Amino acid sequence: MHSVYDWFRRHRFAVDLVSMAVLWFVAMPLGMARPGAGPGMAHLTATVVFGTALVVPLAWRRTRTLAAGAFVAAAAILQWALAVQPMPADIAVPIVLYALAAFAPRWASLGGLALAMLGAILLVTRFFANLTSSSLASMPYGAVLVLGIWVLVLFSWTAGDLTRTKRLREQALEDRAHRLEIEAQQERELAAGDERARIAREMHDIVAHSLSVIITQADGARYAAAAHPEAAPAALATIAGTGRSSLQEMRRLLGVLRGGADASMRPLPGLSELDELLLGVRAAGLAVSSETTGSARRTLPAGAELTAYRVVQEGLTNVMKHAGPNVQAAVALHWGARGLDVSVRDNGRGASASLADTGGAHDAGTSLPALPASPRSPGGNGLRGMGERVKLYDGTLEAKPLAGGGFGIAAFIPYSEA
Repeated sequence: MHSVYDWFRRHRFAVDLVSMAVLWFVAMPLGMARPGAGPGMAHLTATVVFGTALVVPLAWRRTRTLAAGAFVAAAAILQWALAVQPMPADIAVPIVLYALAAFAPRWASLGGLALAMLGAILLVTRFFANLTSSSLASMPYGAVLVLGIWVLVLFSWTAGDLTRTKRLREQALEDRAHRLEIEAQQERELAAGDERARIAREMHDIVAHSLSVIITQADGARYAAAAHPEAAPAALATIAGTGRSSLQEMRRLLGVLRGGADASMRPLPGLSELDELLLGVRAAGLAVSSETTGSARRTLPAGAELTAYRVVQEGLTNVMKHAGPNVQAAVALHWGARGLDVSVRDNGRGASASLADTGGAHDAGTSLPALPASPRSPGGNGLRGMGERVKLYDGTLEAKPLAGGGFGIAAFIPYSEA
């Protein structure tokens, strides 16, 4: 039934044309054989002409409603003016009134209703009763006829208006469903973009940190192979361990992307893994100290802990890449009343590194709007990724050269009150 209804709705003109043809073939014989009609060709001609003029426009009652209503009204007025007797084809008047109420603008619907109410009075006074006569005997009969026609007119108009209300409500629901579909598609696209950005940050953190450690150890092993051969195996072991750890992280990330059931479910790193991170950095040759002060008022979400971990990891990676030789770094975590403060500082070349490095020292702080202006070349995604991570948790990030030399990164991650 649903498919049949859809077919009728898609082929309105064809349905109305068939309905009009059926009504015409029924109304014509009844009009010719109606009792009280005068004999002869004049009666037949008037029946055919006015019956056709009243019924044929119904084929366009839904596709050209205003034109059909105007044509039927003109035919009915001409029929009244020429004193042509009422005929079965006059049923087209309430039918087209229904169409005006259902499909035409509001002004046409109300205008058709008023014209039909007036036409009822004109019809009764011309053909059935003289309401203006001095005799009161014909008054009740004429009034009953007028009221009866008005009931038919009001019924047709009310049914059409209810159809109009239902149609507008269905159209509003369809529009709302279409808007919701568009919004859902946009939300899916935004979610996909956020996921791509998150994956890019994870890839950067894994690859940049691991390669920095591997390159540092590889350089050390190359120099030690000639002067101190006994130190080379330790450097190569560090390279192998770092490579394996990075490979595991990459496999875990790619497994999540593929959605495979065998993907590694090892949890993401958090603050509890900072000691392991610092041990790996110290093994790579960077002197780094750490300090934790205060106590947590409440536990940070896992994503916020991952953000703090990545800030420390990215800061130490930049120190190894850009701070120069014989550098020392310090990592400080302070639990305050509002959240966690994370800082990574070094005593290396600081801002002057950007003048010597073509890749952008410390990943070029100009990529973050909150960073102070400094003569750095644009490039790198480390600070940008950190800024995006911290912003997700309503935090702040500041990265700038230190007054006495070196470079500092400070991040604040508030507690989640949800």
